[in-house]
Amino acid sequence: MARKASAAPKMQPPAEKPKRASRRTTPSPETLSALGLERLIAVILDETAQNPAFRKRVTAAIASLQGPDAVAALIDRRLTALERAGGFIDWQKRRAFTADLRATIATITRELVPLDRDQGLDRLVRFLLGAPGVLGRVEDANGRVLGIYEDATHAAADIAATLPPDQVGVFAARLVIYLKFDPFGIIEALLLTLVPGLPAAAIPGLDRDLAEAADAAKPKASRDWNAEMRWMRLVRLRQALADRQGDVDGFIALETMVSPERPNRIAVASRLLTADRPGEALDWLRRAQKPGIRVLTREAMIGGNPQPEEPERERLALEAAILDALGRNAEAQALRWARFEETLDAEILRDYLAKLPDFEDEEALERAFDHAATHPQPYRSLNFLIRWPHLDRAARLVEARAALWEGDRYEVLGPAAEALAQDHPIPASRLYRLLVEDILESGRSAAYGHGASYLVQLDTLADALPPGSLTPDHAAWRQGLRKAHGRKAAFWSLVGR
Repeated sequence: MARKASAAPKMQPPAEKPKRASRRTTPSPETLSALGLERLIAVILDETAQNPAFRKRVTAAIASLQGPDAVAALIDRRLTALERAGGFIDWQKRRAFTADLRATIATITRELVPLDRDQGLDRLVRFLLGAPGVLGRVEDANGRVLGIYEDATHAAADIAATLPPDQVGVFAARLVIYLKFDPFGIIEALLLTLVPGLPAAAIPGLDRDLAEAADAAKPKASRDWNAEMRWMRLVRLRQALADRQGDVDGFIALETMVSPERPNRIAVASRLLTADRPGEALDWLRRAQKPGIRVLTREAMIGGNPQPEEPERERLALEAAILDALGRNAEAQALRWARFEETLDAEILRDYLAKLPDFEDEEALERAFDHAATHPQPYRSLNFLIRWPHLDRAARLVEARAALWEGDRYEVLGPAAEALAQDHPIPASRLYRLLVEDILESGRSAAYGHGASYLVQLDTLADALPPGSLTPDHAAWRQGLRKAHGRKAAFWSLVGR
């Protein structure tokens, strides 16, 4: 007799998790409205007693109830105080000072401009004109105060963009006279921000004003660097107007005027290419000119490459694009590959691969990896393989050239060790050891934090190392490190933490 199948147990719906009470504590119109007027007033009064910048904002908001003139009077008093002040602002006072500057800008843009746009724009320009007096007496190594003035230029440009078209040009022209009192380039930055939105009808008049100012500012004596800088800024502004009109020939004429012996060939050629004049662009780019000042980086000197790479990369990429535009694609590709062979430039290689016919890029990429593995500059090779990335090849390179690596090349070995740590613990450990040893042997106490971090990584990687893969093994190497550098207590205390 067949056994009767037992009935399947009924599925019980999962128990619902208790809903957590929603806590809406983030300030918003809804949450603040729920507080009620009296509590909000109490919070605001407490903050005004402790925060001078906030108190000024509240004062201006109250003044706005009396109209724009009352707000403008408050702002004028603050601007006058800034203009007359001469005391030095050190790092201890800088935070409160920057908060005050931001409150001044906020008062102009949020309280005065909605009531009277013209008065607000005038005060914002006055604030910008006071930049030299402020920046000359404040400790601003990190550029935060300068950044406030840069933000103010964008705010002024946004307000100016709301003016009627005929008034935008008038406002821009009014700024030209102030360029002679602009050592930090604040007014120049405002004009450059305005240029893209200028009405076409305003450009010729503004260009005439700038040309007249440039003629008046042109240095009368040699080696007057300040006058030279003012004159060059005026010409650069005229070039921005030429770009705005698409006037390539006007841009070139100004460029040759500023630097007759070393015009910016890349700037000229890129504009000619954009204007569909590739033949002229190629002539300009290949034009011989006198060498200028070279700035060598530490990496360039160690790598034996005295040529600055960024301008050369840009020049070569532009030349290849011009050759493509001329239909000389084989020349363009040969140029890209030659550049890659020399420098292992990943961006150039990507450009080269993108221009290849279908199904040829994989073979070319393998050829590129083979070349990178035998490149005469091993640090350049490792950097390329890590950043591409091709970590298997990078790991093989570390092992194949193990005797060449030096711990003072931390800018390459540090990122390489970090990238290799997960899947290639042996080469990663080899690099980490070099980094730690170099830090301790050279006594670079400023780098002890990095060295301690590297040692912790080595401790973690030790479990993944096959027996005999590194000589000495991790325990013996660590013991030797402690024996040789045990007196560097500052380092070992960081490891302990």
